[in-house]
Amino acid sequence: MKKKLLSVLAMSLVATAQAGALIDLSAEASRPAANDMVRASVFSEASGSNPAELARRVNGDIAEALKVIRERKGVSVKSGSQSTYPVYTQSRKIDGWRMRSELLIESRDFAAVSELLGRLQQMRLAVGDISQLPSPETRHQVEDEAMREAIRAFQNRAAVVAETLGKTWKIKQMNISQGGGMPMPMPRGGRAVMMAAEAAPAPLEEGESIVTTNVSGQIELAD
Repeated sequence: MKKKLLSVLAMSLVATAQAGALIDLSAEASRPAANDMVRASVFSEASGSNPAELARRVNGDIAEALKVIRERKGVSVKSGSQSTYPVYTQSRKIDGWRMRSELLIESRDFAAVSELLGRLQQMRLAVGDISQLPSPETRHQVEDEAMREAIRAFQNRAAVVAETLGKTWKIKQMNISQGGGMPMPMPRGGRAVMMAAEAAPAPLEEGESIVTTNVSGQIELAD
């Protein structure tokens, strides 16, 4: 039993001696992605003492808005958040009710969304958040480009380390993570507010988002 244990220990030591040095490395690459899609929210909100009346008003506004949005080709719409909650007096008594219902609009046609927002405001709906972001197709394409660039950067760093130490190298482990490209909110001050007050088409510009790929891992050096 003792000889067998010594034999296993010897084999472990030989394997450790044969393994090369392990080096941790990381690299990063970032590329711009066109914000070729716009996402916006519009909502109807009303206050009063009769919840049933509020629901009739708000739901009516949303139904009319849906008709207008669905007439526009290339624009998708879905229901957003809906809420009804009490309004209290200073003495914590219920003084009334407030109801809000939201629609979420998404399209690659900036002009169509801009015109829709102006029209919907004329129908008593208010504009919530507006953001520009890369479409899924654009984001995937740019992510692939950034990933290739980050992997090449990782390989270049590995080659520099190995060349400096006079060693050869191979990848032992690699992790890839991607981020960025989040929706960019449209400023809600200045001209944007003024245009909303006039119920005119909202000014929308595409711009860019940054997509980043991080590559981290470990290389093994050998003689």
